Amino acid sequence: MVKERFGVIQLGGNDATVLGEDVHVGAQAPEFQAQTQDWNVINVLEETQGKVRVIASLPSISTGVCDRETRRFNEEAASLSEEIVVIPISADLPYTQANWCSAAGIDRVMMVSDHLEMSFGLQYGCVIKERRILRRAVFVVDKNQKIVYADYMAALGDEPDYGAVLSAAKKALESS
Repeated sequence: MVKERFGVIQLGGNDATVLGEDVHVGAQAPEFQAQTQDWNVINVLEETQGKVRVIASLPSISTGVCDRETRRFNEEAASLSEEIVVIPISADLPYTQANWCSAAGIDRVMMVSDHLEMSFGLQYGCVIKERRILRRAVFVVDKNQKIVYADYMAALGDEPDYGAVLSAAKKALESS
């Protein structure tokens, strides 16, 4: 049974329910399934095995903050090692993500969808029950499947600390 936590985050000034437990630094990263933009279901950590992963949980790619965040990570990814993969994930449908990525020129990140079973969101404590969207959070998972960075944003409109995320990813790569 999935744990429900009320009041962890607010939507429009009202408390909302988050499904699942937060993950923590030092823990083994849970495997999760998601859909690629061509609708294939993949095990994301298995698919990116041998790489450091930056996983960016997004409410919806159609919002201004998610747009900015994904564009920023796409730009940053261009200067990162090929051994670091940035994985934005939202509950948007794969064709919505594909259309947005195409229009925005996003080609350096591996955007995936959690809409089908909310596999990621439930295992990483990111599902907002009332809207069936993901809360904003960022995780860095090292090559050994350990979580080396985890940050849940206090509000949906907050952006992550890009410098801290990228530093954690680079450090994870150096120590592997």
